[in-house]
Amino acid sequence: MSLRLAWFLLLCGALTSGIQNAAAATEAQKIDYLISSVEHMSNARFIRNGKAYDAKAAADHLREKKRLAKGHCDTAEDFIKLCGAKSSQSGKPYQIRFKDGKVVTSEQFLRQKLKEFERKKP
Repeated sequence: MSLRLAWFLLLCGALTSGIQNAAAATEAQKIDYLISSVEHMSNARFIRNGKAYDAKAAADHLREKKRLAKGHCDTAEDFIKLCGAKSSQSGKPYQIRFKDGKVVTSEQFLRQKLKEFERKKP
């Protein structure tokens, strides 16, 4: 193999790796944004298995679920489905109850936040 070909293949590999890392970073940024959106809810409570939690406790719970999900939760979509939508113990959907009494599922909330994130990103 010529030296030029070896350098070319090395460069192609580096570029491919860089593209994959950028895509992974974007997914990680999306997940971080979703958790941050829950953490900074000042006008809502997170309902899990019938009990209301403040925003900080809710975000901590989602981070822990993501940590436990390890390689099964690499995309924002996977995060919503596997970590953010429902209790893995009871199967009950998580909910968010706003101060005005409106209740939405956390899946609805997170999907809306994901749309917001994607509109902001070029």
